Amino acid sequence: MVLGIKPTVDFAFKRIFGTRENTLALVGLTNAVLAPDEQIVEVEILNPFNSQEFAEQKVIVLDIRARDEAGRWLNIEMQVDVVAGLKERLAYYACSLYTEQLTQGEKYCRLRPAISICFLGSVLFGGISTAHHRFRLADLDEGRVLTEAVEVHTVELTKYNLDEATITRASAIEQWAFFLLYAHRYESSRLRELLPGEAFARAIDAAEAIRRKTEDRIMYDQREKALRDYEWRIEGARREGIEKGIEKGREEGREQGELIGKITLLRQLLGEADTSKEELYEASIPELSSIVDELQERLRSRGL
Repeated sequence: MVLGIKPTVDFAFKRIFGTRENTLALVGLTNAVLAPDEQIVEVEILNPFNSQEFAEQKVIVLDIRARDEAGRWLNIEMQVDVVAGLKERLAYYACSLYTEQLTQGEKYCRLRPAISICFLGSVLFGGISTAHHRFRLADLDEGRVLTEAVEVHTVELTKYNLDEATITRASAIEQWAFFLLYAHRYESSRLRELLPGEAFARAIDAAEAIRRKTEDRIMYDQREKALRDYEWRIEGARREGIEKGIEKGREEGREQGELIGKITLLRQLLGEADTSKEELYEASIPELSSIVDELQERLRSRGL
């Protein structure tokens, strides 16, 4: 029987990597992204998995916050879709992870590096084949790094050329990309052959546990359906926006339609009355983007 559990679904991702008894899987996933000289040995999960986070049907991003043995603060998340304002949000949360370490009166020297890692199920940087990007505060002319205090990684999973015939010899990050994207298609025994090692074994065990436990499987199915519905609504709103944009002769109709669709859905998820779409069509792209960012932040805060 195939595993049938997609690790990219928010419930599965945090259940697999966000439990204190399963930190080895999180260490393996994180080390696949970090530079060889920055590998971690163990982590303390600061916001462990809690099934109550998924009690209500909301499309939210559930990150995993942890601290390694060197004191570095880590934020790891799975983002299936690239939403408006994602780059800005990644920068904001990485900086928050850094600044929130200090309480009033403490010295700056007590601050430890903050590293944010975002796995993406779609393309963030179009037109280039590079899948893994690493950002720090640096001089644009000389490349000199000001500080290693804040670091953001983006990993676009779909950019990797993943082949079952060669995956056992692939890099660690490619192997984890394979697990995240395709684990649900394989029987557990075959998956263990393709992805050997204790970290993968723990991740596969956790995915199997979701499949076997009725309560978890029901919650997983609900979350997967919610994500499918979300993507369907966004696509429908996008198409509506394109048609509206053509009617009005606006070149920005496609982008405008996507933003309006997201605003409509986010307000529904927040239980708020929706603004007339005609009114939204009169707003500029920057104004719509600002509304989306504000609604996503409120939805994230409520979900956590």
